[in-house]
Amino acid sequence: MPRINPYVLLLTLIATLGGLLFGYDTAVINGAVDSLKVYFIDPRFADLANPAQANAANSLLGFVVSSALIGCIIGGLMGGWVSTNIGRKRGLIIAAVFFLISAIGASAPEFPFAAIGHGGSAYMGNFVFYRILGGIGVGLASMLSPMYIAEIAPPKVRGNLVAWNQFAIIFGMLVIYFVNFGISKSGSGDAWLNVIGWRYMFLSGAIPAILFLLLLFFVPETPRFLMLKGDEVGARAVLAKLVTPEEGEKELSEIRASLSEHHSGKMFSYGGLLIFVGIMLSVFQQFVGINVVLYYATDIFKGMGMTTNASLLQTIIVGGVNLTFTTVAIFTVDRFGRKPLQIIGALIMAVAMVSLGMAFWIGGEGMLALVSMLVYTAGFAVSWGPVTWVLLSEIFPNQIRGKAMALAVAMQWIANYLVSWTFPILDKNPYLVEHFKHGFAYWIYGGMSLLAALFMWKFVPETKGRTLEQMEGIWRPAAK
Repeated sequence: MPRINPYVLLLTLIATLGGLLFGYDTAVINGAVDSLKVYFIDPRFADLANPAQANAANSLLGFVVSSALIGCIIGGLMGGWVSTNIGRKRGLIIAAVFFLISAIGASAPEFPFAAIGHGGSAYMGNFVFYRILGGIGVGLASMLSPMYIAEIAPPKVRGNLVAWNQFAIIFGMLVIYFVNFGISKSGSGDAWLNVIGWRYMFLSGAIPAILFLLLLFFVPETPRFLMLKGDEVGARAVLAKLVTPEEGEKELSEIRASLSEHHSGKMFSYGGLLIFVGIMLSVFQQFVGINVVLYYATDIFKGMGMTTNASLLQTIIVGGVNLTFTTVAIFTVDRFGRKPLQIIGALIMAVAMVSLGMAFWIGGEGMLALVSMLVYTAGFAVSWGPVTWVLLSEIFPNQIRGKAMALAVAMQWIANYLVSWTFPILDKNPYLVEHFKHGFAYWIYGGMSLLAALFMWKFVPETKGRTLEQMEGIWRPAAK
């Protein structure tokens, strides 16, 4: 592997804290699902044995659990305007502020209106509001962190460095799994967890949010944004710290040429296929069902007959597998290329999801279900987890990167929201449970994985080793 400039590495590590908070904030809900149900949902329904009320409760729970995704959609849509007009760096600062407010607010949604521990259902709206704020932070960071890294990284290691952002996302998830497990063990049982413990889970996110916010004041803006705003002197000064003087002048010349071409700057000016590819990469990343595993893993393991603590421990194992195979992707994405990893990973996920569905259909618990979930997680972690973000940060030309990536990321969060909200309904629907024993949803995700492999094979070009400006040559004929 080529030697990486220590300064580039330092900037990458700071930017990946946005990814860590992305993972931390989205996965914190995993350990709190049952507590939120008891605290916010159950008091609203008098008879949960009634199928109609049970379905309403499950639908409302799905909304509360996935409410942050509403903010993610908003943040993703905002990202285009923010990245183009405010900047990559200042956009990340805004995201850090939202993370901090959300962590504090979600931990005490009643404050200052009522005593903690009383009237929980009345303050569900406040909780949802703070989760949406956190989601805006996630939506911004999910776009701006990989974009920032891609715009400061040399081409030969760009895939490696952008993939570190996915590592940070998974690491953030794994950290909160340990935090949630530790909090659940520190109290006096489920009753304590349902009133107090879940609050500590959300509040813990304030620590990385503060660290991220402080460090961002010491990073520079990216050369491409500075050039976009006409600050060639500033761009040259930043490039001088990132690459050799010869490489810097060459890169500056390429950026200048790409921005000086006669071009409308409209999103579809490079053709509809480019936008279609970006959107479908995002949609398939979610439709394969990964966030069902990440958000509902504890609930799934409980469905296998495990206790709360055992379920949280199994979730940590899932997180460990996710992190391990994301590391594999980091060290292979610039060697093997983006396309082979995506296709192989999608096929692995398809087999694992069909197997997981079968495991529930024939019994609902056991080693087959656990192994299937771990194989699925490994398949995602080595491919569609990190590599999708690498592709999204690479394929869009300079003049439309902010707008196009914002649309793709927003569509990703819309897809995430649909999958996360519908899973409890599919998983707990009486008819589907009676006929498929909780396996139906996983077969849908397996089918989507097959479609993802086919899409990758037919429509997505290889980007390995190209500069961001060279990538424009693939789409430029449509722009003329």
